[in-house]
Amino acid sequence: MKATSEDQSLQGIAQLMVHENLLDKVKALEYQRIAQNNRQTLLQYLVSNHILESSRIALIIAKNFGVPLLDLDSIDPDIIPISLVNDKLIGRHCIIPLYTHGNHLYLATDDPSKQTALKEVQFHTGLHTNAIVVETDKLAKLIDKFLYEKENEGLASYGASDEGYEGIEINSGEEEPEENTLKQEDAPIVRFVNKIILEAIKKGVSDIHFEPFEKDYRIRYRLDGILTEVAMPPASLASRITSRIKVMSNLDISERRVPQDGRFKMRLSKSRAIDFRISTCPTVGGEKVVMRILDPSATKLGIESLGFNPVQKQHFLQTIEKPQGMILVTGPTGSGKTVTLYTALNLLNTQEVNISTAEDPVEIKLQGVNQVNINPKAGLTFSGTLRAFLRQDPDIIMVGEIRDLETAEISIKAAQTGHLVLSTLHTNSAAETLTRLSNMGVPTFNIASSVSLIIAQRLARRLCDQCKSIRDDLTPQSLVELGFSEKEAQSIQLYKAMGCHYCSNKGYRGRIGLFEVMPMSKEIGKVIMSGGNSFDILRQAQAEGLTTIYQAGLEKIKEGITTLEEVNRVTIE
Repeated sequence: MKATSEDQSLQGIAQLMVHENLLDKVKALEYQRIAQNNRQTLLQYLVSNHILESSRIALIIAKNFGVPLLDLDSIDPDIIPISLVNDKLIGRHCIIPLYTHGNHLYLATDDPSKQTALKEVQFHTGLHTNAIVVETDKLAKLIDKFLYEKENEGLASYGASDEGYEGIEINSGEEEPEENTLKQEDAPIVRFVNKIILEAIKKGVSDIHFEPFEKDYRIRYRLDGILTEVAMPPASLASRITSRIKVMSNLDISERRVPQDGRFKMRLSKSRAIDFRISTCPTVGGEKVVMRILDPSATKLGIESLGFNPVQKQHFLQTIEKPQGMILVTGPTGSGKTVTLYTALNLLNTQEVNISTAEDPVEIKLQGVNQVNINPKAGLTFSGTLRAFLRQDPDIIMVGEIRDLETAEISIKAAQTGHLVLSTLHTNSAAETLTRLSNMGVPTFNIASSVSLIIAQRLARRLCDQCKSIRDDLTPQSLVELGFSEKEAQSIQLYKAMGCHYCSNKGYRGRIGLFEVMPMSKEIGKVIMSGGNSFDILRQAQAEGLTTIYQAGLEKIKEGITTLEEVNRVTIE
C-alpha cells in the first residue's frame, strides 16, 4: 500500500498499521485516542508501550512511503547540523536535521506523512526538505539529548556558570548548611537558580516570581514595587527549577497539588546572610513560586530616608518619645509600613528600655530587641504573644499587625498602662484607621484615649537623577486642577522619567515615602466619641493642618523627586 493524499496525516499512519495487519481497526482507533489524550503521536504510544517494535514499524513506513530508511546509531551526533532548525520546531514535530546537500536539507522523522512539518522547516531555513525514516525510539532519545544540551546552553547564556558561587551555603533552617555539590545533571539548574537569586540581591529586588505557562516560563523581579521580566528559560525546565527551590526550602518535591510555604537562609560570606520566604501555588501551567528576599543590608532605617516633610517628622519624633500610647502605621501590602516601624524601634533602641516585637515574620533583626516569629500553626499567635510580653516588664511593644479584636484590645490596654505600642493596620488612610478600630468592636473612648499617632503611607518610585527630563506639556491651569496653588503653577518645574543604563532604562531608581501623619488631638477625639465617620475625622484633621498622601505626593513632584504618573499610581484608589 503506497501512501495516498488521504493518508498524509496521523490517521493515515493508523490506516497503514491496519492495512499491514499490524493492528486491527478497533485497536488502532483505541490506541490513537489514548495517544492523543497522552499528548503523544500514535507511533510514540505504540513503541513506548511495547505494542510494536520500532524497527519493524520504521521498515514498513519507509517501504510504503518510498522514503529512505536510516539507522540513527550509524550517525555521529557531533556532525549533525542541529542549529539549522530551532528547538521549538524540533520538539513540536519530532524531527532532526541530518545533513545538507546543495540546497536540500534531509530531516530524520518517524512519520514522513507530516508534510506540515517539512513545509514549516523549509519556510524557516529556505532549503528544500526531504524526509528520511528513522526508528521512533532512537529519534526520541536523540531529540532529548539535543534539547537537554540546548537547555543547559540556554542556562549558561543567563550566566549559570560556576564563577562567583564558591562558598555559598544554603540552610533550610532544619538541616546542616547545604554545600554547592550536586549531581552533574542538576548542576546547571543549581547555578541558574543561584544566578537569578544573586542578581536579585545585587539589584535590591524584594520578590522573585517563577511563573510557568503552557508554552513559556517567565521569571520576574519586583523592583521598586514594579514587576519586570528578567528571563524566559525553556518551559521544559519549569519542574527542575521548582524542584531545586523546594529542595532549598525543605519542601515536599512530590506534592504539586496544594500550596506550600517554606524558607531558607543563604550565607554569602561570614558576615552576610540573607533569609528567604518561599510560597508555591499550583496553577494550570504548573507550580508558581514566589520568593521573598529579606535582606537586612538593603533596608535603610534612618529617618531622613523615609520621606517625611518637616512637620510630619516633628510629629513622629515627638510621639515616639512619649512613654505610653499607640502608634499605628497603615497602608496596603508593600507600602513600607515595616520599615517605618523598624525606624522607630531603631531610634528607641537603647540600653535603658526593654523592647519586644511580635512579627510574621521577623524581616530585619535588630540587636538588643527581643523579636518573636509568630507561628499560628504551633499556637503562637499575636494575641498570645502580646499577653506573654506584658509579663516580661516591657517598655516598648511592636505588633506586626492588628488582625482581630482580641489583639486590638490587648494592644490598647498595654498602651493605656504605661507602654508604647506600635503596630499596623490595612486601611487606605489615617482617618479610616480610627473607624476600622471602631468597626472591629473597640469602644470609641478607648480609641480616643490610647491612640497617639496614625501614619498612612505609600511608596512612590524616585526619578533617576542621571536621566530625568523636564516636562513642559502641562499648562498652569491644568496644574491648578491637579492640586497645585496658582502661584506654584506659574513657577513649578515638573520632570518625566526617561531611562538610562544607571536605572536599567526604567527612568526610576529607588523609592520615597508619601505620608499622611495624623496626631490624635482632643478635637479629633471628640469626633470619634460622637460617632463621626472617616470623612468627619478627615475634615477635622485637615482643619488642623493634615497633609494628605496625595498632597505629600505633590510636594515630592515640586521637589523633582518623582512624577505625576507615580503619585497617581500609588494614591488613586
